[in-house]
Amino acid sequence: MTTPTASSGSRRGTSLLAGYLLLLPALAVIVLLVIVPMLVIARDSFAISDPLGGNLGGFTLDNYIKLLDPVYAKTLGYSLGMAALNAVVCTVIGYIVAYYIATRPAKRQPVLLVLVIIPFLTDFLVRTFAWITLLGSGGPFISLLRAFGVDAQSLVPSQLAVTLSLLYAFLPVAVFPIYASMRAIDPALKEAASDLGAGWFQTHARVFVPLSASGLASSVMLTFVPTLGVFVIPVLLGGGKDPLVGNLIVTLFTEFRNEPLGAALSMVVLVLMLASVAVAGVFLTRRGRAQARSARADAATVAVSAAAGKDVD
Repeated sequence: MTTPTASSGSRRGTSLLAGYLLLLPALAVIVLLVIVPMLVIARDSFAISDPLGGNLGGFTLDNYIKLLDPVYAKTLGYSLGMAALNAVVCTVIGYIVAYYIATRPAKRQPVLLVLVIIPFLTDFLVRTFAWITLLGSGGPFISLLRAFGVDAQSLVPSQLAVTLSLLYAFLPVAVFPIYASMRAIDPALKEAASDLGAGWFQTHARVFVPLSASGLASSVMLTFVPTLGVFVIPVLLGGGKDPLVGNLIVTLFTEFRNEPLGAALSMVVLVLMLASVAVAGVFLTRRGRAQARSARADAATVAVSAAAGKDVD
């Protein structure tokens, strides 16, 4: 006779098996399309290249040593600077947008969030070409500048065009994590800060920014990491004058046909991305632990106060 414990254990085992079977398709896709190609790139990064750039196999560190050349180091440094700049700009503007949405009535917030998502419904390449039209010689920006007496011809190609396009491309990604963290902030804190004499800047610096730090860190990570791999925007809007590391990787694989060197640069970018994710993870973990300690301290204070009140009674 089957006992209830054995029956419940059998059902639990069956449900776990069913869950693992449901995960198999996703796991297979990740292994075949992510892990295996990454391992191939990692192996090729140590391969020996022939004079024509082909892959001869073997093992060497020359590919990573070549990346110390000022040409490659300059491109990598420029890419890190642009990624950091875009992350900061997107996070600052995303904070303003997220705060505006979070402080609107609850019925309007979904509509505003949909307006933020709408750009993602258009193909990335189409949106990039749209900026060429907007910033070109016959676009509205140039017409507006000419109306104010500025003799402007075209903003494409230029560094300004690249920066604006990067901001437009990744701003929605920055808004959502900040908005999610702001939703958890009690609106009464704003009124309390105002009653204590805090101005607009002090309210945000001492209340909203610290309480939404996890969302800000996520925003920086979600904009910094993908910016390193962008290669369409610098070519179309920057004219290829200051390529990002993504452009250099494409050039090494296609024009120079130097697969080992391109693989080595890809692995360097991957390590930088993983490092940024690790830093964000450490920050979020410490932030969560600090909030947990603060919550326990508050609970202990309340408990002591309540006990003291009972003793007085």
